[in-house]
Formats: sequence, C-alpha cells, structure tokens
Amino acid sequence: MNAPTPSPTDEQRQPRNAVDRYFRVTERGSTIGTEIRGGMATFFAMAYIVVLNPLIIGTAEDVNGDTLGIPGVAAMTALVAALSCVLMGVVSRYPFAIAAGMGLNAVVAYGIAPLMSWADVFLLIIIEGVLLLILVLTGFRTAVFAAIPPGLKVAIAVGVGLFLAFIGLVNAGFVQAGEGTPVQLGDGGLNGWPILIFVIGLLLSIALYVRNVRGALLIGIVATTFVAIGVETLLGDGADGLGWGLTVPSLPSSPADLVALPDVSLLGLFLDGGLAGRFSDVGVATVVMLIFTLLLADFFDTMGTMVGVAHQGGLADEDGNIEGTREVLVADSLGTVLGGLCSASVATLYAESAAGVGEGARTGIAPIVTGAMFLVATLFTPLVTLVPFEAATPVLVIVGFMMMTQVTNIDFRDPAIGIGSFLAIIMMPFTYSIANGIGFGLLAFAFVMLVTGRGRRVHPLLWLISVIFLIHFAEAPIYALIG
Repeated sequence: MNAPTPSPTDEQRQPRNAVDRYFRVTERGSTIGTEIRGGMATFFAMAYIVVLNPLIIGTAEDVNGDTLGIPGVAAMTALVAALSCVLMGVVSRYPFAIAAGMGLNAVVAYGIAPLMSWADVFLLIIIEGVLLLILVLTGFRTAVFAAIPPGLKVAIAVGVGLFLAFIGLVNAGFVQAGEGTPVQLGDGGLNGWPILIFVIGLLLSIALYVRNVRGALLIGIVATTFVAIGVETLLGDGADGLGWGLTVPSLPSSPADLVALPDVSLLGLFLDGGLAGRFSDVGVATVVMLIFTLLLADFFDTMGTMVGVAHQGGLADEDGNIEGTREVLVADSLGTVLGGLCSASVATLYAESAAGVGEGARTGIAPIVTGAMFLVATLFTPLVTLVPFEAATPVLVIVGFMMMTQVTNIDFRDPAIGIGSFLAIIMMPFTYSIANGIGFGLLAFAFVMLVTGRGRRVHPLLWLISVIFLIHFAEAPIYALIG
C-alpha cells in the first residue's frame, strides 16, 4: 500500500536545509529574508544604547573620582551587544537581542560606582552573572517562570508593551517632564522639527503596518531617517540646532569619518589590582546588598522581556510557557558576564526585540543579524549615531500597540488575577522598570489570594519571590540599618 501523500501544508513546513532545520525557520512560519529584516529592525530600535550607555557609564565617577571615558565604553557596549546577540541566537534560537540594560546602567553608574572602583564594579557584575547562571542551571530560574499564573504572564507582556510605548514617546520628546505635572505633551505643546519628524515617522509606520507592507517598521525607520537628515541639512544651524533628542541626523563631512578603530582599552578592567582583597573598603553586607539589587532587577527584567516578546511573536503556549526557556536564560546570564568582562555594564534582554518580532522575526537568526550589525557598529560608530530617536521610536509605539492587544486574554473577573495584572501593567511604565511591575503584580496577586482564602493555591515559589520583593522594596531602610 502506498504511503499517504503529504498535504501541501506539510510540504511547506519541511525544512529546506540545515540552517532552516536548526533554527526552525519554516516551522515557525518565517523566512530567512524576514529574519534579516527583523534583525535589522531590532538593531535600529536599540542602537541608541551605543550612544546612551557611554553617556551614563562613561561619564560617571567612581569612588576615586575616575571615569571610563565615552570612546572606550561606546566600543565595549557595541562589542558586548554583538557577542551577546549572536550567543543568544545560536544557543536559544529565539529572536531576543541583548545589550547593556537601561536602568541597570544607571544603578551601576550612580548607585554602585560611588562606593568602589570601576574595576570592583565590573567584578561585581561578573559575580552577579555567574550567580544568575547557577540559578538557571539548578532549574530555579525556570521554575519561577513556570510558577507564574498564565494571566499574569499575559499582563507582563502587556505591561512591557506600555513600557515600550512610553520609552518611545519620551525618547522622541513627544512626552516630557511637566511643569507642575509629572509629564506633559512635548514642552507644553508639539513644537519643533524633531517632534514633526516623530509624527511623520509614526504616521508612515502606521500606514505601512495597516497596509501589511513587508518590512513596514524597518522601512519606516529608514525613510524617516532620510527625512530627518534632509531637515537637518536644510534647516539646522549647528550640531544640535533643531533640538534633536540625542543623535543629530547629519551625514559625516567625509567618507573617512565613517570608520574608526574601536577603543578596547577597557577590556578586562576588572583584573586591575588583582583579585585578592577586593571589596575590603565596602564591607561584606554592602556587597551582598548590591549583588542582590542587581540580581533581582536583572532576573525579572529578563523574564518580563522574554514573556512579552514571546507572546507578541506567538512563541508561547496557552499557559504562557516558552519551550527552551533554559537556553534563553543561559545565554542571558552569559551576556551579563560578558558585560562585566568588557566593562560595559549589565547586559540583559531588550524589549526592543519586539521591533524585530513585529517585522515577523521568529528565530535566532534575527539576533545574529542584530549582533552582526553591532559588530559593524564598533567600526562605523557614525552610522549608528545617524538614526535619531525621532526616527526609531515610532516603531516602539506601534509595537506597544501590538502587545497591548493581548489584554483581552486576562480574566479581570478574578480579583487576584485582575488586580495583580493591573498593577503589573501600570507599574512598568510608571516606575520605568519591568522588574518593579512584576514585583507589584506578584505581591498583589499573592495578597488577594490570601485574603480571599485561596492562599494555599499560590505556588510556594511565588510566596518566596513575594518575600524577596518585599525585601527589595524595603531595601533603603534595611541598608540604613546595616550601614
């Protein structure tokens, strides 16, 4: 008897080659071209870190008054992002990108560096990364992820979406600190060419997206960048005459200005002074508290981003779990270690990965492309700084909308899920922290379950994490007591 003929759908899902088979490109409904576009979109959405991280890490003084300098930090930021993204793509085979984490770099620069030398700071980051890796290999980190109820996982994804949209609006200057109010529209109104460029980019990207144009988000970034360059060339009257947010979209004066050898002088800075007798001036209790702070923020920032991006790409199952979570977390932990080795701060998963997923990326090929572009960026830094915030951030607003659509999957009729989800969603943008949003969401869920007589149905790991978050949120008075 003849074997049954496979249906066209079955044939279409058969891997075409070894690369397709390893990365499961066809299986996940993607193509190599789509993955490349997605990787490029992710790069342009997060390339600002090569400019912004050096302004934070490179200019902050340590306890001795020493600074790292912008050129070296810029090169190491790009290098760590390049290596970590490629590592993530190969190991996890998911479209998650890694780079020096925003928020975490501020903690490092303004919370840790004033207490110790930069060499000690990066040794501390390496230790934190190794501890994260141990938590992954022992199964603890994966178990915590699995213990979170599906509804809260969806809420985390929605919260990340709102956080991304808020980042986009703030970075573009569309939303600013208010006079008499926490935030306001622009500087009191929508004034200036950069704001107009953002609006043009947002409208163009929306039009391309709703018309189902391939590469809509990437086309939007590139086209808006060219418009911005044209406006700056015709109307700008200096390095920042029009008031761009961070990078000025002006072409280099000569082709030679496009290439610059990376400054690798910060590589291995953690070894300065040897390894014996480190942290002696700070004290064990302080070191433990600092590591705990980094560990908690890194742990849950990564988890929140992973959940949000995976949900956006349809890569999570009906319970919100992700196949191969362990591999994702291993690569993330190694990225943090790389961040310490290369003196570029804590590396973590980037919510901007959702820009690539919005382009259709579903596999590890996308972050490999992102990593390759970061590697190129170590040599062509002017190209990275060519894209202004106002051209890249419309993508984050659109991706925020995409992730927000999942809110209908949350059962708000259950007060524990509803209140926990609500707090998780709003606290991410309101506190500018994914980890804080997760913490308040889990605490609210556990508390409501307790007062409604369902405390025994809460996973023991969630009770443990709730206690840990309570300690974290009470960190200042605890630190004052032991200090």
